[in-house]
Amino acid sequence: MSSAASYARTERTIPTRARERASYDHETVHAILDEGYVCHLGFVRDGVPVVLPTLYGRIGDRLYLHGSTGSRPLRMAGGQTDPGLDVCVTVTHVDGLVLAKSAFHHSINYRSVVVHGTAHQVTDAEEKTAALDALVDQVLLGRAADSRPANAKELAATAVISLDLQEVSAKIRSGGPNDEPEDLALPYWSGVLPVAPAYGAPIPADDLAPGTAQPAYLSAR
Repeated sequence: MSSAASYARTERTIPTRARERASYDHETVHAILDEGYVCHLGFVRDGVPVVLPTLYGRIGDRLYLHGSTGSRPLRMAGGQTDPGLDVCVTVTHVDGLVLAKSAFHHSINYRSVVVHGTAHQVTDAEEKTAALDALVDQVLLGRAADSRPANAKELAATAVISLDLQEVSAKIRSGGPNDEPEDLALPYWSGVLPVAPAYGAPIPADDLAPGTAQPAYLSAR
């Protein structure tokens, strides 16, 4: 993998433990981000750390997060000409529960991405519209084109912040338990319990107009 296809390693993106699990290539990072839609946004407010769950979308090497115009972190981010808001955004997928012979060696199989950077409010109308479409499609691909776009009042009530993917790292744990040799003969089950998201059958709204067909992208879930 050439350096042009990878994010640069920095002091903040090199883990202190299990460095062999870290990855910086674009393909791995983007794949993990594109599989999810909920992130945790961390920042400092009045000297106190705050972490908020929120939705995100990705366009190229940029993440977009949205919220109310009254949201404290979105107001703190300011516009592109302002200093912005220092943030840390994390995305994690749990793929399995790793059950070892000893309690100490229990673990989880996971894929995660951590992004450090400075977030800014999106003030350009065209970029904001594209960002909101990306947020909707991040949750369910194809939904943005299959719903009414936000009107002027809704756009005025919605703020979007952007965060460039520059200081980024992925970390992945896979495989079975790492038991101590002296524990292998113990009479306890060990192995991996796979974890995967599951979607139920779509439930139509009570006021859905008769004859409205179920979109194909719902059947693909």
